[in-house]
Amino acid sequence: MSAAYYIFAFNINNSRFIMYRMIYADSRGCFYDHPGLLALGRTGDMFVEPEDGDMEELPEGATLVMIPGGHPAGMDRKGKFVLMERDRSGDPVFAVGALLPQGYTRTLLPAYRRKGSDKPLPLFGYAAVAWRRGKPYVAALRTDDPYRWNPRHYNTARLPELIREKQKEHPENRILKQLAHCSLEYGCFTAQNIFYRRWEGGVPVSPTCNARCIGCISLQPSQCCPSPQSRITFSPTPGEVADIAVPHLSGTRDAIISFGQGCEGEPSLARETVVAAIQRVRREVSAGTINMNTNAGYTEGIREACRAGLDSIRVSIISGRQEVYNAYYRPGGYVLDDVFNSIAAARSAGVLVSLNLLLFPGLTDREEEMDALETIIRKYNINMVQLRNLNIDPDMLTGLMPPAKGEIMGVPELIKRFGQIPGLKVGNFTHPASRTD
Repeated sequence: MSAAYYIFAFNINNSRFIMYRMIYADSRGCFYDHPGLLALGRTGDMFVEPEDGDMEELPEGATLVMIPGGHPAGMDRKGKFVLMERDRSGDPVFAVGALLPQGYTRTLLPAYRRKGSDKPLPLFGYAAVAWRRGKPYVAALRTDDPYRWNPRHYNTARLPELIREKQKEHPENRILKQLAHCSLEYGCFTAQNIFYRRWEGGVPVSPTCNARCIGCISLQPSQCCPSPQSRITFSPTPGEVADIAVPHLSGTRDAIISFGQGCEGEPSLARETVVAAIQRVRREVSAGTINMNTNAGYTEGIREACRAGLDSIRVSIISGRQEVYNAYYRPGGYVLDDVFNSIAAARSAGVLVSLNLLLFPGLTDREEEMDALETIIRKYNINMVQLRNLNIDPDMLTGLMPPAKGEIMGVPELIKRFGQIPGLKVGNFTHPASRTD
């Protein structure tokens, strides 16, 4: 895969810049901080200087990883760009990035080049890293309370027994079988929460989708990167949904049930099941939040679910501009205006609406993108923006996007700007909600 890179805005006399040193890895997976090369980050197709406002100490739950086939790019103290392919002994070296825990938003991508590889990177959200004052730093900002999504609360020793006990209650429930698989094989947190009976629990309902997102984690074309998980192959019944949702929502006051998981397609396409399930659940329990994660392209399905008693929807979006939206989602049978119509229908029904903003440094934080998103937020009185680090190969994404025009303002500026919109909450997670009608 080929890509163009540009060096941008360096000031080697800036002491903040000098303190961030490049981290790299050898072929054995050992990490090192380079004594003579300064760290770079990437935004869009430019290598840039990491500044203090972009960086935080590597948080608990973050993981340092090698970039497959990527050679690290750095800057020497004279301001010269250096691509490091081998160490002094002649052994190959590789770029390093960080995989962030929930609650942190990436500000810069890792700076690297991949040579002679047409195979996209795995679907991870790599963030730039650097070394400073004896500690690793990452290009990220904390933007929500990560407590409930801290890995320490998941994959516990008692999880297998909880799964067995739950399945004994409903041995024929196909959703439970899927959630057990997702919990143990993929380590899915929302699946595990069903068995822990707490917080946000996922309930997949739809085996089909009306979009072909290039970053889809459950279904990818054969020529692209492999999907990290498989999609459900069945259509559950309302009873199967209720068997899971009723006890979960009865367990705690702030419990959430969410349709639209990584192991399924578009939940609004299963509108008959969803509507009947919501009605059945609400006849038995009034507590908790029923949420749908959706692309919102099927307006009638969204409208009917809202009428049935849906409390909130989280609408996946990468851009408020049609050409950028289409390049990523590749929708089938709907356009961006249908998404806006679904949002309007939900707000009219008193349903809380969050934008699940697929954030990519160098795209989302461009001036024209920020303007378009703010227009949508204000026009439809959006309740929350959930910042989602887009898991995708940066070279693949930038190669598919239409030419960018506006200035890159930076992810911190985007967060600041959204935070100034009255009534808008900015974070990362779906929070408990009540309808506003």
